This record gives sequence, structure tokens and C-alpha cells, in this order.
Amino acid sequence: MSNLRVLIVGASIAGPTAAYWFAKTGAKVTVIERFSQMRKNGHNVDIRTAGVSVMRKMPGMEEAVRANLQQVDGISIMREDGRPYGTMTSTGNPDQQSLISEFEILRGDLSRILFDLTKNHESVNYIFGEQIASMQHHEKNDGHIQVKFLNGTPTSEYDLVVACDGATSRTRAIGLSCGVRDYIQTMNLWSAYFSIKKDLLNGSQICQAYSVVGGRAIFIGPDPTGGSRIGLMGIYPRTDPDAMKKFREANKLDTNALKNLVAEHFKGAGWKCDEVIRGMLETDDFYASEWAQVKAPTLYQGRFVMVGDAGYAPGPIGTGTSLAIAGAYMLAGEIGKHRGNLAAGLKGYEEQVRPLINDMQKIPPLVPGMFAPQTSWGIWVRNTIFAFICWSRLPSLLNKSFGSSSKHSGAYKVPEYEWAA
Repeated sequence: MSNLRVLIVGASIAGPTAAYWFAKTGAKVTVIERFSQMRKNGHNVDIRTAGVSVMRKMPGMEEAVRANLQQVDGISIMREDGRPYGTMTSTGNPDQQSLISEFEILRGDLSRILFDLTKNHESVNYIFGEQIASMQHHEKNDGHIQVKFLNGTPTSEYDLVVACDGATSRTRAIGLSCGVRDYIQTMNLWSAYFSIKKDLLNGSQICQAYSVVGGRAIFIGPDPTGGSRIGLMGIYPRTDPDAMKKFREANKLDTNALKNLVAEHFKGAGWKCDEVIRGMLETDDFYASEWAQVKAPTLYQGRFVMVGDAGYAPGPIGTGTSLAIAGAYMLAGEIGKHRGNLAAGLKGYEEQVRPLINDMQKIPPLVPGMFAPQTSWGIWVRNTIFAFICWSRLPSLLNKSFGSSSKHSGAYKVPEYEWAA
């Protein structure tokens, strides 16, 4: 096992987590990332369920996460005149998470924490600004994989290639000999994230959300620098097959094209939207992406395997981070468990992670439509229900329900493995 050579593609959450656990088995790990450095932008992510359980197995990680948490005390849905319909707060207990996560952190901060846990390990090597050009399995998939790179890294052979490069994974397309959008089920939904200098919450730690007809939603949260963190969401009817065409075309161009599309989409939305758009046009940490689910028929082929969004992106239901962390742990654990039998390890990984995927890819009724209803009537119904829930004792009952369930705490059971280099 100590001679296993592993190539991991992608240095966001799943990649460094997999590197951490593979290094504990004694494998030699190379991580490549197409960007020139660790990405600092991105939206808030939640660590829940199996993600919390795995995090607590990584010495120093929970402390580092706690030191970088987004200070969010709750969320209010707002009227256009600035009055809230109601406010839902967090439980204050990381082992009793409610709809508001107790482990909420910026994606960039979480990626950096995981990178810091692995960057100095003697068995882990990071290469930035690099991508795979081609992969070739030897001996009918029973031998090594020869990998050629795009940007100067010498051609090398690996025992295992792990795709951790997102829902639109190019590595998945190469490894499974399929199209980039094969196995992707669109949600007809995109979102954009960025920070602005102005504090639109006036010092409050309560996030604010506002919806406009046409499936448009604005989320404003506090930023540690004193400004505001912004999330914009555009949802289209699921029955429109061409709804995402303009977004995908802009995404192929550049950041300015995406900013212009978002600005046009939210033109005349009211509330604080004009201030948000002005800040967006000036910001340098803008990030936008399409939300989708990935449902590949298999998670591995030969010596190629997928972890996180590349293999099982869950869509806009807040479970992607936990799935990525848990999946990376299970992959390295199963490979280590079946020392010398890579095929058995990969089979064990799929068997262990599939039930978790099936559970965490379930989309609750009315999601994602409730985030941004299409009509005035839909917005009124959603806001009225939210106001009633906040007025009643339902939030505390929900919190108790979530807290007593192992699905929403660090008590979630993940397999135990013997880690030995």
C-alpha cells in the first residue's frame, strides 16, 4: 500500500480531504488544480451529518473551522419596505443543528484549512495551474494509468486517478469516456456569490432574504471584514429546456459577461437590489455557477474514481460539502482496508457511499422553488408560511427534532478504518 501512487484532480474540499486520508495510508499523493492558486471566493457552505463526523477525526480541523465560522445568528425574510416577515435563528449547539447550520463557513476558507492540513506532508505534492490532457489505462484497465498533462508536468503513471473537480468535471468525461454534461440533471437554477464593501445589515448578524417574481432571490449576510456577503439566485421553471442557455453562454465567456447577465436579470427588483448590483460590478471576488445533480451509473471504472460533486453533486440542498468530506474519507479508507486489492477497495467505496448519496441527494418537496417562487402568489404563500412558523413554536420543535437525529449531528456513524502508513 505504501507504494500506491494517487493522482487527485481538484484542490477544493474533496481533493485535500482525500489527500489527507490517502497520506495516512502511506500512499504517494499528487494533487493538481487548474487554477494558479487556492481559490478564495465562493459561497457559504455547511458542514453537517457525516461531514461533522469525519471532521472530528482530523486533528485540528474542527478548531480551525470554528475559528473561521461565518457569524450568522439566523435569517429573516424581508418585505420590500425593510420589515421582516419573521426570523429563524440557530440553536447555538453544533450537535443540534437546525435549518441554520452551526458550522457555516466560506468555501474558500474551508478549502484553505484542508490545504493547510496537507500541504507540508511529505507524501503530498500540490501542482497548481495544471490539468489532465489524457489518460490511458494499461493492460485492459488492470495496470497503471498513464496521464499526460496540459501545462508542462511530465507524463506520469499512477495506480489511481481521483476526480474531485466539480459537477462539470472534465476528468469524469475523460475517465468514463462520456460528455462533460452526461449524467448531469439540471435544476434550471444558477447562483452568484460575492462580497461588497458596504454593510447592508447595519452591524446585524441576522441574514436577510428577499424574493422577486420570476424566480429571483437575494441573500445578504455579514462579512468578517465589515461589509456584506451577497448571494443571488435565479430559478427558472423546470419545464423550460432552454432556460439555462444564456447563463451557460455567458459562463463560457468571462466574469464580466456573467456579471452583466446577473445585473440584467435583477434589474428593477427593488428592495436593496440596486446597491447590491452596484457593489457586484465593482467586486473582484465574484463567483457564479449552475446548480445541478450528478447521477453517474458507477463511481469508478478501472483505476479511475470520482469523489464529491464530480460523482454525486446533490444540487441546492446543502449536503454537497458533507458528501465530499465523507466520500473522500470512505474512498481512502476502503482502499486502505483492502490492501493490495484495488478493485475490492473501489467496490467497497461504492457500496459504502451509495446509501449516503441516495439519502443526501433527496430533494425535499418545493425545493428549490421555495427559495425564489415564480409568481407574486407563490411569494405571498411562502412568506406567510414562514411568518407563521417563526411566530409559532415550530422552530424550537424543529430544532429539537433535528438535534435528536444522528443525521444532523456529529453522531452520524461513518465506517471506522485502521490508518497506518
